[in-house]
Amino acid sequence: MTLLAEYGDDAKLLAGGQSLVPMLALRLAYPSALIDLSAVDGLDYIRRDNAHVAIGAMTRERAAERSDVVRESVPLLAEAMPLIGHIAIRNRGTIGGSAAHSDPSAEIPAVAVALDAEMVARSIARGQRTISAADFFQGFFTTSLEADEALVELRFPVAQPGTGVAFEEATRRHGDFAMVGAAAAVRTEGGRIADGRVVLIGVSDTPVRHAEAEAVLAGAEPTTEAFEASGALAADSVTPPSDLHGTSAYRKQLVRVLVRRALAKAAHRSLEAR
Repeated sequence: MTLLAEYGDDAKLLAGGQSLVPMLALRLAYPSALIDLSAVDGLDYIRRDNAHVAIGAMTRERAAERSDVVRESVPLLAEAMPLIGHIAIRNRGTIGGSAAHSDPSAEIPAVAVALDAEMVARSIARGQRTISAADFFQGFFTTSLEADEALVELRFPVAQPGTGVAFEEATRRHGDFAMVGAAAAVRTEGGRIADGRVVLIGVSDTPVRHAEAEAVLAGAEPTTEAFEASGALAADSVTPPSDLHGTSAYRKQLVRVLVRRALAKAAHRSLEAR
């Protein structure tokens, strides 16, 4: 924290290096100082209390992927982890590094937004503060962290009993960043949807949570028609960018299909859990 306070905007924190190092190689980042976090003790852990699972920022993605605590208590995070790159990347990449990098096509930010996670930041001058995931991700590679702050912990609410989850992506090749991705969490009660959550990646400069797509699910029976209606609302409310991988219209169609698939899978798992 002392070095970060000294260098401020001129420094970059090096966690796993799976995002920062490629940016350095492509001359997309020009920090005057690199601060290596690998020697900092106390930032690599997965802990559960009654209501939350706390994950230290330097926890490797592969460790979270293989964690029984994550699998049982934050199943959407467990579902997302195998979609991140390849095993070699997850062996080095960190939970906090991915969140702080704020790539709009990354899975961990989407899970944080979908679950109303809390991000814990720390600095010498400000001490420690907690930021909601909804306020943390502000744009392409941009978060609400101040220049002298480091992300030290992510806190995910423990999933309620009967919650089903799914994370669906469309990629050119296995391990590529998603052209579009959809995260879904569904909790059913009495054969109807008590809570449904939908978050998209790859369609804007941040993960996008869709209130309209969620509202149409509230109290509905978990049917194909309900999931198609939610997917249509999600697709109609976004204007994804066009690039060499696909047009905006193609990505909108992907939104429609992936939301429907993710919700159907999540609801099926919720009903099975009942």
